[in-house]
Amino acid sequence: MDILVTNNPLVQEQYQSTFRVAFLDTDLSGIFTYVRDLIHKGHKLLTHPLSGSIKPNESPYKSVIVSGTSAVTDAQSVCVIEDCIETAKKFPQANIKEKHLPDMQLLDLSLIKASQSNK
Repeated sequence: MDILVTNNPLVQEQYQSTFRVAFLDTDLSGIFTYVRDLIHKGHKLLTHPLSGSIKPNESPYKSVIVSGTSAVTDAQSVCVIEDCIETAKKFPQANIKEKHLPDMQLLDLSLIKASQSNK
């Protein structure tokens, strides 16, 4: 079963029966670090960590899907996640108002839904 790494409670709720969900109480950097560690264990990126043209500082929520089976380290996945980590460092986290958080959760959920509709 593929792994969905997220800090979005809405995504966790929607996909807990479809994926093995790794819910992390962390920021974007924590999500990317966790995904990087999975990739180094042999998992492969199945969704792009910076999908949807949303800059890393525009939402506190991020969900990324990686393969469930580990094998040989995928060099392309390593390059992508390392680039995403470097990109995220360039954007200091914006101060997002509490009232906008449900919208940010819904946006992140819609990106994961869109990635699944392409299968």
